[in-house]
Amino acid sequence: MKQRKNFRVMTVWCALTGLLLGATAVNGQEEAESSFAQALRDGSVTLALRYRYELVEQDGFDSDANASTLRTRLTYNSADFRDFSLLLEMDDLRPVGDDRFNSTRNGNTSRPVVADPKGTDLNQAGIKYTGFADTEIMFGRQRINHANQRFIGGVGWRQNEQTYDALEISHSISDSFQARYTYITNVNRIFGPNSGVPAGDLRSSSHLLDASYDLTDAVTLTGYGYLLDFDKAAAFSTQTLGLRLAGTHEFNEQVSLPYTVEYARQGDYADNPIGYDADYYLLEAGLRWASYNVKLGYEVLEGNGMAGQAFRTPLATLHAFQGWADKFLATPSSGIEDTYVAFTGRVGSVNLVAVYHDFSANSGGGSHGDEIDLSAGWSFADNFSLLLKYASYSADGFATDTDKFWVMLSGSF
Repeated sequence: MKQRKNFRVMTVWCALTGLLLGATAVNGQEEAESSFAQALRDGSVTLALRYRYELVEQDGFDSDANASTLRTRLTYNSADFRDFSLLLEMDDLRPVGDDRFNSTRNGNTSRPVVADPKGTDLNQAGIKYTGFADTEIMFGRQRINHANQRFIGGVGWRQNEQTYDALEISHSISDSFQARYTYITNVNRIFGPNSGVPAGDLRSSSHLLDASYDLTDAVTLTGYGYLLDFDKAAAFSTQTLGLRLAGTHEFNEQVSLPYTVEYARQGDYADNPIGYDADYYLLEAGLRWASYNVKLGYEVLEGNGMAGQAFRTPLATLHAFQGWADKFLATPSSGIEDTYVAFTGRVGSVNLVAVYHDFSANSGGGSHGDEIDLSAGWSFADNFSLLLKYASYSADGFATDTDKFWVMLSGSF
């Protein structure tokens, strides 16, 4: 499966490169080929290394997960050639030492899941065109993040990133009005590149459209519509329409009040066998003072208690929401209400984060537990960063008690 998928993407990428070379005949083949070769030579190469140790203690398992993994990423970006540029990125992920965790592919089901399976994959391979005014067109395998990634994201926290085989067109209608359309043919999930369960990729005929308008310098209104259609995961096929208003009220140079209000409506789409409608709500307000920020939030994903009829977000960067312990990667059938308070701040060169979540069912009543998340991160020596991170989920009627601890060292060159 991995070889066929990579071959398919490489074929498209090479064909696009060939089209560029073929286009050089317009103003003289030799001169154009020379400038194309120069654009390749003037490109940039980046090497990024990310080592992570993840410990998972989860009720119901006699053995803990001890995941020690290293991701190596090599990225090439060409210089512009007649408003075209090329992108190629390879990822290699493998355990350091014994893989004493369930990667979803290694068969270690006696330990908790850490979804970082071993493999080498073509993470991105695409061509960008910027020849039209105020427009950028990207075709191929690419990273796609919409808004805060609550619905569409790259799951950048996991060692194997989620990328998309897609055509994306972004256009600035004015300085304050931007729009973006995306057509997705395949989702390369964090469980790849090898086949298995959960699926490493999702074949798709999905359309994404969002538009944002700056009402003022400090307030932005965004509207979006996501029509997700999956060939072999019909339960994920949904249509979602929503509005998001985000802004900041500044009291003075040191003190401000950031806020967000969001609503979305979701229903079945394409071949989804279950007809349903569910709503999404988000209310956030905070107080920012210098480098410190306190935020109170309330997020609701509706569910009526019937299987398959809860609001779902299969393409989201889920780790960033509803707790770092990742207990709610799939919305419970009863839905979920998440009330949370978050603190972020910087002390010297250290970035600190502390979050408390209280989870409850949206229908039927009852608690889903609570969670505490803590992290501290440092950047040093220009190219390196160190992150310490901890999550503790206390179950109450849903899932099981879980503690996770991470140490992550990153470097880019």
